[in-house]
Amino acid sequence: MAKAATRKTAAAAPSAERRAALAGQELSATGVRLAVLPSAERISLRAPEASVAALSKALGVTLPRKPKTSASKAGRTALWLGPDEWLIIDEAGKDPLADCAKVTALHSAVGISHRNVAISVTGPASAEAVNSGCPQDLSLDAFPVGAASRTILGKVEIVLLRTAEDAFRVECWRSFSDYVFTFLSEAAGDAAA
Repeated sequence: MAKAATRKTAAAAPSAERRAALAGQELSATGVRLAVLPSAERISLRAPEASVAALSKALGVTLPRKPKTSASKAGRTALWLGPDEWLIIDEAGKDPLADCAKVTALHSAVGISHRNVAISVTGPASAEAVNSGCPQDLSLDAFPVGAASRTILGKVEIVLLRTAEDAFRVECWRSFSDYVFTFLSEAAGDAAA
């Protein structure tokens, strides 16, 4: 009897499967399109000024040093978040954490790939949709292509990157991704009206 019970327990063992947050969700409204972007490698990087050159070389992209700026090269983007803080996003399938591990200069690099979700907001009314819950001035003069900022959308912290005149990348924690997508969906409908 014990043998049969053991087999039954083994057969009923639960399995876990990680599903992508917001998998397959997208929305199109007049002037605005929302889409969940493919997964990417991400790290949160902190480093003093003296380490920036070595880290830039290892990452293959020059870490920006001015507020609200970003730099991109070969599928890797570095977003300035503070005087000693960057968000590194790699969409080319490479590992920025491994690249930083080779650097002996003082720094802290933490993998956050599974923590974040990215949503693209594109179209002629994209700035209006984002601005419905974000206090950032998104005019092209104040927030040009390549501008990046840690800000809020509704009641959630996001990192916002302008990828084109009419396109934005919204990075948020996966636990808030449903809220962010729903907020942007409603905002897109309002912007289209």
